[in-house]
Amino acid sequence: MTDCGCDKAKAELEEYLHRELSDEAFRDVTEHLENCEDCTGEHLVGITMTVKMQKACREKAPEELRNAILSRLTEV
Repeated sequence: MTDCGCDKAKAELEEYLHRELSDEAFRDVTEHLENCEDCTGEHLVGITMTVKMQKACREKAPEELRNAILSRLTEV
């Protein structure tokens, strides 16, 4: 394991959440999170925000609004 302190773990948290780190870096951050309450809290906030954003991106506009926008676009 390489040295993975709070600064490194927090700097790589976004990539960690999306599994965009190398295997070694991912293991380092995972191990750090297992032993650091502060970083674990940051991780939980990141997970919550990621889930909320994913949910928000799945929502669709009401059909009436969608049709009005498409109609307006064809007019332009």
